[in-house]
Amino acid sequence: HLHCSSLTRGSGGMGLPRLGGQGGKGGDVWVVAQKEMTLKRVKDKYPQKRFIAGVGTNSSVRALRGQKGEDQEVLAPPGITVTNDDGMVLGKLNTEGDRVLVARGGQGGSYHSEFLPSKGQSRQIRLDLKLIADLGLVGFPNAGKSSLLTALSHAKPQIASYAFTTLRPEIGKVMYEDHKQISVADLPGLIEGAHMNRGMGHQFLKHVERTRQLLFVVDVCGFQLASKTPFRSAFEAVQLLIKELELYKEDLPCKPAVLVVNKMDLPDAEDKLSKLQEQLLNPHEFSHLLPDDMLPKNNMVFRHVVPISAATGFGIAHLKTCIRQSLDKDASMATDSLHRDKLQALRGAVPAKNTLTWGPTASV
Repeated sequence: HLHCSSLTRGSGGMGLPRLGGQGGKGGDVWVVAQKEMTLKRVKDKYPQKRFIAGVGTNSSVRALRGQKGEDQEVLAPPGITVTNDDGMVLGKLNTEGDRVLVARGGQGGSYHSEFLPSKGQSRQIRLDLKLIADLGLVGFPNAGKSSLLTALSHAKPQIASYAFTTLRPEIGKVMYEDHKQISVADLPGLIEGAHMNRGMGHQFLKHVERTRQLLFVVDVCGFQLASKTPFRSAFEAVQLLIKELELYKEDLPCKPAVLVVNKMDLPDAEDKLSKLQEQLLNPHEFSHLLPDDMLPKNNMVFRHVVPISAATGFGIAHLKTCIRQSLDKDASMATDSLHRDKLQALRGAVPAKNTLTWGPTASV
């Protein structure tokens, strides 16, 4: 969730009693869908954490009817549901350009109000991005994503259809002894050039945005997509995956991520894993392995690098532990942040009605 506090609409302008002039209406506050936005960008774009629409102008001899105050637009990604603090849905942003009115401007002063304007309204809202899963599996074809999902969830993955695309990711549930459930989405296979919409490109990358964290899956022995395409080592596959995410939306690689190195049952897997770990520690020293335009701008630091074999079950228990730790860490950080914001508001350091706080969860 993005827990945005008060959006304050503009007050109306003063009326002019002696000439019957009407003050301008205050500006409105809208939440508007823009596909380039992510929740992280919303947070970065509006660090001041308050949104105030313009005040209507007063009626005057020169302009008996005052001008409307300027509207304030808050940009947010498509897929957002806008609710108030009580959970009432104010509107949904399904596609680019959709708009939800969250605070109407105050009325300008007129004969009916003794020429006094009404004040702007303050409102607390939440921006909820509907997630499809806690974790999204990211990998090139044949990395073993489906096998991994089956091994993690001990069940045939549930097929779920989502209205926002025609593709149907497979969702599996990872169960823990304390009954905690974590959802994992096996997203359609990524190929080089996905950001240019080759293959299932954009639909795949749109799903990636709607998971809390990423689970990169690579074949320890590398892969070759087709006879005409070059062979890629595990390290090169990781770099290319990061690059594809980055080209689609620059801050996607900022998501927390775990790297799964699959097929450890194959010959020479241990040696290849050691080489990959060395390359990941010093990626700049191995940047010559890929053309410049295939290198990501920034290196991704994985929270865990976990060797497994989906075929034999090796490493699966350890992977489940790492996944749980990574998700719990983020939930704890988000809760701490929310508590700090609430304390600050209670102390009066920031007026509660003008505070933008970030809630601890997103709905799945």
